[in-house]
Amino acid sequence: MSESALPPVRGKLTAQAPLAPLVWFKAGGAADWLFEPKDVADLQDFLAALAPEVPVMALGLGSNLIVRDGGVPGVVIRLGKPFAKVNASDAVTLTCGGGASGILVSSTARDAGIAGLEFLRSIPGTVGGFVRMNGGAYGREVKDVLVDCEVVDRKGQLHTLGLADLGYTYRHSDLADGMVVVAARFRGEPGEPEAIQAEMDRISAAREASQPLRSKTGGSTFKNPDGHKAWALVDAAGCRGLTLGGAQVSEKHTNFLINTGEATSSEIEALGEEVRSRVKQTQGVELEWEIKRVGRP
Repeated sequence: MSESALPPVRGKLTAQAPLAPLVWFKAGGAADWLFEPKDVADLQDFLAALAPEVPVMALGLGSNLIVRDGGVPGVVIRLGKPFAKVNASDAVTLTCGGGASGILVSSTARDAGIAGLEFLRSIPGTVGGFVRMNGGAYGREVKDVLVDCEVVDRKGQLHTLGLADLGYTYRHSDLADGMVVVAARFRGEPGEPEAIQAEMDRISAAREASQPLRSKTGGSTFKNPDGHKAWALVDAAGCRGLTLGGAQVSEKHTNFLINTGEATSSEIEALGEEVRSRVKQTQGVELEWEIKRVGRP
Protein backbone atom coordinates (compact mmCIF):
# COMPACT_ATOMS: atom_id res chain seq x y z
CA MET A 1 0.00 0.00 0.00
CA SER A 2 1.61 3.24 -1.14
CA GLU A 3 1.54 6.49 0.80
CA SER A 4 -0.64 7.99 -1.91
CA ALA A 5 -3.31 5.43 -0.97
CA LEU A 6 -3.35 6.74 2.61
CA PRO A 7 -5.17 9.86 3.86
CA PRO A 8 -3.05 12.97 4.55
CA VAL A 9 -1.96 13.42 8.17
CA ARG A 10 -0.56 16.15 10.40
CA GLY A 11 1.33 13.64 12.52
CA LYS A 12 3.95 11.14 11.36
CA LEU A 13 3.54 8.20 8.94
CA THR A 14 6.36 5.68 8.57
CA ALA A 15 6.45 2.85 6.02
CA GLN A 16 7.84 -0.58 7.01
CA ALA A 17 8.45 0.64 10.56
CA PRO A 18 10.40 -1.89 12.70
CA LEU A 19 8.30 -2.81 15.72
CA ALA A 20 10.88 -4.89 17.62
CA PRO A 21 12.44 -1.77 19.23
CA LEU A 22 8.96 -0.70 20.40
CA VAL A 23 7.95 -3.92 22.19
CA TRP A 24 9.30 -5.43 25.39
CA PHE A 25 10.36 -8.72 23.79
CA LYS A 26 12.56 -6.80 21.29
CA ALA A 27 11.52 -9.27 18.58
CA GLY A 28 9.21 -9.36 15.59
CA GLY A 29 8.66 -7.80 12.19
CA ALA A 30 7.71 -4.38 10.87
CA ALA A 31 4.40 -2.55 10.56
CA ASP A 32 3.31 -1.92 6.98
CA TRP A 33 2.64 1.61 8.25
CA LEU A 34 3.15 3.23 11.66
CA PHE A 35 0.98 6.29 12.34
CA GLU A 36 1.74 8.66 15.23
CA PRO A 37 -1.14 11.18 15.24
CA LYS A 38 -0.64 14.80 16.23
CA ASP A 39 -3.88 14.92 18.22
CA VAL A 40 -7.33 13.31 18.47
CA ALA A 41 -8.66 15.21 15.44
CA ASP A 42 -5.73 13.99 13.32
CA LEU A 43 -6.53 10.39 14.33
CA GLN A 44 -10.25 10.87 13.62
CA ASP A 45 -9.67 12.39 10.18
CA PHE A 46 -7.22 9.63 9.24
CA LEU A 47 -9.50 6.77 10.28
CA ALA A 48 -12.56 8.38 8.69
CA ALA A 49 -10.78 8.58 5.32
CA LEU A 50 -8.86 5.27 5.51
CA ALA A 51 -10.21 2.50 3.28
CA PRO A 52 -12.40 0.31 5.54
CA GLU A 53 -10.64 -2.91 4.52
CA VAL A 54 -7.27 -1.72 5.87
CA PRO A 55 -6.63 -3.32 9.30
CA VAL A 56 -5.80 -1.01 12.21
CA MET A 57 -4.08 -1.86 15.51
CA ALA A 58 -3.20 0.38 18.45
CA LEU A 59 0.22 -0.04 20.10
CA GLY A 60 1.08 1.20 23.59
CA LEU A 61 4.35 0.35 25.34
CA GLY A 62 4.34 -3.09 23.72
CA SER A 63 4.55 -4.99 27.01
CA ASN A 64 1.93 -7.74 26.77
CA LEU A 65 2.53 -8.33 23.07
CA ILE A 66 4.18 -10.72 20.64
CA VAL A 67 4.63 -9.16 17.19
CA ARG A 68 5.05 -12.08 14.81
CA ASP A 69 8.11 -12.18 12.56
CA GLY A 70 6.14 -11.46 9.37
CA GLY A 71 5.14 -8.04 10.66
CA VAL A 72 1.76 -6.38 11.09
CA PRO A 73 -0.48 -5.67 8.08
CA GLY A 74 -2.21 -2.34 7.60
CA VAL A 75 -1.66 0.52 10.02
CA VAL A 76 -0.29 0.41 13.57
CA ILE A 77 -1.29 3.49 15.60
CA ARG A 78 1.01 4.68 18.36
CA LEU A 79 -0.13 7.44 20.70
CA GLY A 80 2.89 9.57 21.60
CA LYS A 81 3.53 12.65 23.74
CA PRO A 82 0.35 14.53 22.72
CA PHE A 83 -1.63 11.70 24.35
CA ALA A 84 0.53 11.29 27.46
CA LYS A 85 -0.88 14.04 29.68
CA VAL A 86 -2.40 13.37 33.11
CA ASN A 87 -4.33 15.98 35.14
CA ALA A 88 -6.47 15.98 38.27
CA SER A 89 -10.01 16.98 37.27
CA ASP A 90 -11.30 17.04 40.83
CA ALA A 91 -10.15 15.99 44.32
CA VAL A 92 -10.33 12.26 43.56
CA THR A 93 -10.40 11.98 39.74
CA LEU A 94 -7.64 11.95 37.11
CA THR A 95 -8.12 12.61 33.40
CA CYS A 96 -5.46 10.66 31.49
CA GLY A 97 -4.39 10.51 27.86
CA GLY A 98 -4.37 7.11 26.18
CA GLY A 99 -0.58 7.26 25.76
CA ALA A 100 0.18 7.93 29.44
CA SER A 101 2.04 5.23 31.36
CA GLY A 102 0.81 3.57 34.53
CA ILE A 103 3.83 5.05 36.31
CA LEU A 104 2.83 8.61 35.31
CA VAL A 105 -0.81 8.03 36.31
CA SER A 106 0.07 6.70 39.76
CA SER A 107 2.70 9.40 40.38
CA THR A 108 0.27 12.16 39.42
CA ALA A 109 -2.33 10.60 41.71
CA ARG A 110 0.19 10.64 44.58
CA ASP A 111 1.03 14.32 44.00
CA ALA A 112 -2.69 15.15 43.99
CA GLY A 113 -3.36 13.15 47.18
CA ILE A 114 -5.48 10.55 45.38
CA ALA A 115 -5.18 7.02 46.80
CA GLY A 116 -6.38 3.76 45.27
CA LEU A 117 -4.49 4.03 41.98
CA GLU A 118 -1.13 2.78 43.29
CA PHE A 119 -1.52 -0.59 41.55
CA LEU A 120 -1.30 1.13 38.15
CA ARG A 121 2.39 1.70 38.99
CA SER A 122 2.96 -2.00 38.39
CA ILE A 123 1.13 -2.36 35.06
CA PRO A 124 3.80 -2.06 32.34
CA GLY A 125 1.72 -0.30 29.73
CA THR A 126 -0.25 2.76 28.70
CA VAL A 127 -3.74 3.86 29.65
CA GLY A 128 -5.05 2.76 26.25
CA GLY A 129 -3.66 -0.73 26.69
CA PHE A 130 -4.74 -1.41 30.23
CA VAL A 131 -8.20 0.08 29.70
CA ARG A 132 -8.67 -2.24 26.73
CA MET A 133 -7.63 -5.40 28.60
CA ASN A 134 -8.84 -4.52 32.12
CA GLY A 135 -5.26 -4.63 33.37
CA GLY A 136 -4.70 -5.37 37.02
CA ALA A 137 -2.24 -6.31 39.74
CA TYR A 138 -2.02 -6.67 43.51
CA GLY A 139 -5.72 -7.26 44.04
CA ARG A 140 -7.13 -4.45 41.90
CA GLU A 141 -7.98 -3.97 38.23
CA VAL A 142 -9.01 -1.13 35.95
CA LYS A 143 -12.73 -1.84 36.36
CA ASP A 144 -12.37 -0.89 40.06
CA VAL A 145 -11.25 2.66 39.27
CA LEU A 146 -12.48 3.55 35.75
CA VAL A 147 -15.17 6.21 35.43
CA ASP A 148 -15.28 6.34 31.63
CA CYS A 149 -13.06 6.46 28.57
CA GLU A 150 -12.97 8.11 25.17
CA VAL A 151 -12.45 5.94 22.12
CA VAL A 152 -12.13 6.63 18.41
CA ASP A 153 -13.78 3.94 16.32
CA ARG A 154 -12.69 2.58 12.95
CA LYS A 155 -14.86 5.19 11.19
CA GLY A 156 -13.15 8.04 13.03
CA GLN A 157 -16.04 8.79 15.37
CA LEU A 158 -15.33 9.74 19.00
CA HIS A 159 -17.36 8.02 21.72
CA THR A 160 -17.45 8.31 25.51
CA LEU A 161 -18.00 4.88 27.08
CA GLY A 162 -18.91 4.33 30.72
CA LEU A 163 -17.73 1.40 32.80
CA ALA A 164 -20.89 -0.59 32.03
CA ASP A 165 -20.33 -0.19 28.27
CA LEU A 166 -17.01 -2.03 28.33
CA GLY A 167 -18.24 -5.49 29.35
CA TYR A 168 -15.24 -6.06 31.60
CA THR A 169 -14.28 -9.54 32.72
CA TYR A 170 -10.87 -10.86 33.80
CA ARG A 171 -8.27 -9.30 31.43
CA HIS A 172 -10.96 -8.63 28.80
CA SER A 173 -13.22 -5.89 27.49
CA ASP A 174 -15.82 -5.79 24.73
CA LEU A 175 -13.99 -3.03 22.84
CA ALA A 176 -13.99 -3.90 19.13
CA ASP A 177 -10.74 -4.37 17.22
CA GLY A 178 -9.69 -1.11 15.61
CA MET A 179 -11.07 1.04 18.42
CA VAL A 180 -8.40 3.29 19.91
CA VAL A 181 -8.64 4.45 23.54
CA VAL A 182 -7.51 8.10 23.50
CA ALA A 183 -8.38 9.09 27.10
CA ALA A 184 -9.78 7.75 30.36
CA ARG A 185 -10.88 9.00 33.77
CA PHE A 186 -9.94 7.14 36.93
CA ARG A 187 -11.44 7.76 40.37
CA GLY A 188 -9.65 7.06 43.62
CA GLU A 189 -10.16 8.38 47.16
CA PRO A 190 -8.52 11.04 49.31
CA GLY A 191 -5.11 10.01 50.66
CA GLU A 192 -1.82 11.30 52.02
CA PRO A 193 1.00 11.49 49.45
CA GLU A 194 3.46 9.89 51.89
CA ALA A 195 1.21 6.87 52.44
CA ILE A 196 0.51 6.59 48.70
CA GLN A 197 4.25 6.63 47.98
CA ALA A 198 4.84 3.98 50.61
CA GLU A 199 2.28 1.69 48.94
CA MET A 200 3.87 2.34 45.52
CA ASP A 201 7.28 1.47 46.99
CA ARG A 202 5.87 -1.75 48.45
CA ILE A 203 4.43 -2.75 45.07
CA SER A 204 7.67 -1.90 43.26
CA ALA A 205 9.73 -3.94 45.70
CA ALA A 206 7.38 -6.92 45.39
CA ARG A 207 7.60 -6.80 41.59
CA GLU A 208 11.38 -6.48 41.61
CA ALA A 209 11.70 -9.46 43.96
CA SER A 210 9.39 -11.79 42.05
CA GLN A 211 9.53 -10.83 38.35
CA PRO A 212 12.35 -10.78 35.75
CA LEU A 213 12.01 -7.04 35.13
CA ARG A 214 15.57 -6.64 33.81
CA SER A 215 14.96 -9.15 31.01
CA LYS A 216 13.41 -8.85 27.56
CA THR A 217 10.01 -10.22 28.51
CA GLY A 218 6.33 -9.64 27.86
CA GLY A 219 4.84 -9.64 31.34
CA SER A 220 2.38 -12.32 32.47
CA THR A 221 2.09 -14.86 29.67
CA PHE A 222 -1.05 -16.76 30.66
CA LYS A 223 -4.25 -15.82 32.45
CA ASN A 224 -4.83 -17.40 35.85
CA PRO A 225 -7.44 -20.16 35.33
CA ASP A 226 -10.29 -20.33 37.86
CA GLY A 227 -8.94 -21.73 41.10
CA HIS A 228 -5.32 -21.83 39.90
CA LYS A 229 -2.21 -19.69 39.57
CA ALA A 230 -0.74 -19.94 36.08
CA TRP A 231 2.85 -19.87 37.37
CA ALA A 232 2.22 -22.81 39.70
CA LEU A 233 0.73 -24.90 36.89
CA VAL A 234 3.71 -24.13 34.65
CA ASP A 235 6.12 -24.98 37.45
CA ALA A 236 4.35 -28.24 38.25
CA ALA A 237 4.56 -29.21 34.57
CA GLY A 238 8.36 -29.04 34.84
CA CYS A 239 8.72 -25.99 32.59
CA ARG A 240 10.82 -23.71 34.81
CA GLY A 241 13.86 -22.71 32.73
CA LEU A 242 12.60 -24.58 29.64
CA THR A 243 14.19 -23.21 26.43
CA LEU A 244 13.38 -23.22 22.74
CA GLY A 245 15.97 -21.46 20.58
CA GLY A 246 16.59 -18.08 22.18
CA ALA A 247 13.35 -18.17 24.19
CA GLN A 248 13.15 -19.34 27.82
CA VAL A 249 10.61 -19.80 30.59
CA SER A 250 11.85 -17.53 33.38
CA GLU A 251 13.61 -19.23 36.28
CA LYS A 252 12.46 -16.38 38.53
CA HIS A 253 8.75 -16.36 37.63
CA THR A 254 7.42 -19.22 35.49
CA ASN A 255 4.53 -17.19 34.03
CA PHE A 256 7.08 -15.00 32.21
CA LEU A 257 8.77 -15.86 28.92
CA ILE A 258 12.15 -14.31 28.17
CA ASN A 259 14.10 -13.43 25.04
CA THR A 260 17.58 -14.45 26.20
CA GLY A 261 19.25 -12.63 23.31
CA GLU A 262 18.29 -13.15 19.70
CA ALA A 263 15.03 -15.10 20.00
CA THR A 264 12.55 -14.81 17.15
CA SER A 265 8.91 -14.18 17.92
CA SER A 266 8.09 -17.60 16.46
CA GLU A 267 10.40 -19.20 19.05
CA ILE A 268 8.78 -17.24 21.88
CA GLU A 269 5.27 -18.15 20.74
CA ALA A 270 6.20 -21.79 20.12
CA LEU A 271 7.66 -22.03 23.61
CA GLY A 272 4.41 -20.68 25.02
CA GLU A 273 2.46 -23.31 23.08
CA GLU A 274 4.79 -26.04 24.37
CA VAL A 275 4.14 -24.87 27.93
CA ARG A 276 0.37 -24.93 27.30
CA SER A 277 0.66 -28.46 25.91
CA ARG A 278 2.65 -29.74 28.91
CA VAL A 279 0.27 -28.16 31.43
CA LYS A 280 -2.71 -29.73 29.62
CA GLN A 281 -1.01 -33.14 29.50
CA THR A 282 0.15 -33.18 33.13
CA GLN A 283 -2.70 -31.38 34.89
CA GLY A 284 -5.64 -31.28 32.50
CA VAL A 285 -5.87 -27.49 32.61
CA GLU A 286 -6.12 -25.38 29.45
CA LEU A 287 -3.98 -22.26 29.85
CA GLU A 288 -5.24 -19.21 27.97
CA TRP A 289 -2.82 -16.64 26.56
CA GLU A 290 -2.85 -13.27 28.31
CA ILE A 291 -0.19 -11.88 25.97
CA LYS A 292 -1.69 -10.74 22.68
CA ARG A 293 -0.10 -12.22 19.56
CA VAL A 294 -0.47 -10.18 16.37
CA GLY A 295 0.73 -10.08 12.79
CA ARG A 296 1.84 -12.51 10.12
CA PRO A 297 3.67 -15.72 11.08
